Amino acid sequence: MLMWILLVLAIVAEVFATIMLKLSNGLTQPLPVLGLIAGYALAFFLESRVIQLGMPMPVTYAVWAGGGIALVVVANRVLFSEPVSALTIGGMALILAGVLVVQLSVTHSTA
Repeated sequence: MLMWILLVLAIVAEVFATIMLKLSNGLTQPLPVLGLIAGYALAFFLESRVIQLGMPMPVTYAVWAGGGIALVVVANRVLFSEPVSALTIGGMALILAGVLVVQLSVTHSTA
């Protein structure tokens, strides 16, 4: 259970850093730049801990990347009022399907 909590925190840290990247205005705003450095550093640290605790790396990365993409879409909509199209939602569904396939492939290959 700890692995999943740390992975969720890694995703949140990565999304925070990505939002700071947008707010940094081409890396010209010091506070958002510091936020993005801290966010990405925390995200990678937490992801490394998840792998160290035993979650298979393909699963860790698939969930981290897929969760990050989905959360960035939601954050972009909420914080910056950017539209979310049906195509975007379809893409996120495909990412979720890919994450599930990776999870199943790792589970079956170690069984």
